[in-house]
Amino acid sequence: FWPKTHSPKEVMFLNELEEILDVIEPHEFRKIMRPLFQQLARCVSSPHFQVAERALYFWNNDYIMTLISDNADVILPIMFGALYKNSKSHWNKTIHGLIYNALKLFMEMNQRLFDECTVRYKDERQRERAKLKEREESWSALERQALTNAEKMKQLNAQTMIATGHANSRSQFEEDP
Repeated sequence: FWPKTHSPKEVMFLNELEEILDVIEPHEFRKIMRPLFQQLARCVSSPHFQVAERALYFWNNDYIMTLISDNADVILPIMFGALYKNSKSHWNKTIHGLIYNALKLFMEMNQRLFDECTVRYKDERQRERAKLKEREESWSALERQALTNAEKMKQLNAQTMIATGHANSRSQFEEDP
């Protein structure tokens, strides 16, 4: 259970979580690191600055940084998207500074992995943009086809009216002038 709709409780959970992480054994940490950092990534992306700020304070804790450093190959790919995206889009300037600090620490930990994550992130964004463009083009084609079909129905209806001798009556498909 994570109190995602109540920011003060979310901050409180993060405080408690940091206290637990301060005493966790490395082998126990490895068991929980994936779901833990998936949740931290969501917290970093929170529009509520106190939630994002509290999550980013984990990078100021030396013991937690040791755990992160020892497992950067798993944690960085989980966190990278949230950090990169919010470094450019979060509304709070304090959050920007904390995110840049976290990104810098990850870069210093493992430059090669950081570069791989950067390339992977940019490739994913490029694919998303291409998919969005394709979706927009499909909708445009569908709209054009609907207009064409409507026009054909009008013509067909008009031809039917003429053929049946009802040329003077209005079609239910025609628009008022």
